[in-house]
Amino acid sequence: MAKYEHLPIYKKAMELSIYTHNMVQKFSRYNKYAIGADIRQETYEIIKLIVRANTEKQKIPILKELVLHCEMFKNMLILAKEVKAFQNFSSFQQAASMASVLCKQSQGWLNSTVKNSQNHQPPKSGR
Repeated sequence: MAKYEHLPIYKKAMELSIYTHNMVQKFSRYNKYAIGADIRQETYEIIKLIVRANTEKQKIPILKELVLHCEMFKNMLILAKEVKAFQNFSSFQQAASMASVLCKQSQGWLNSTVKNSQNHQPPKSGR
């Protein structure tokens, strides 16, 4: 199995997951077990996808799913802000900033992988 602990995106995802876990603990009871549980679950899914993408040969479909989950996570944060789940704006701001970095990294990984896969395809025979 390929090593993934050294990946910057993995490290950022772990930081985000830990931050999110601690942040959700401060939500009200209702929000903690409703949207908070979904937010935490999304970070776990992001970590799983990073590990899978680093391990599998066919990375592109997994990376597309990773990008989608990062975007979904950002939208869940916005929803949590709108329903006033956060104790203060700074905790939302920090989580949103971390999520934005993670989304950029996942999109960059996807773009790089797509570019590399196009460079390694055999040339088409011209008839």
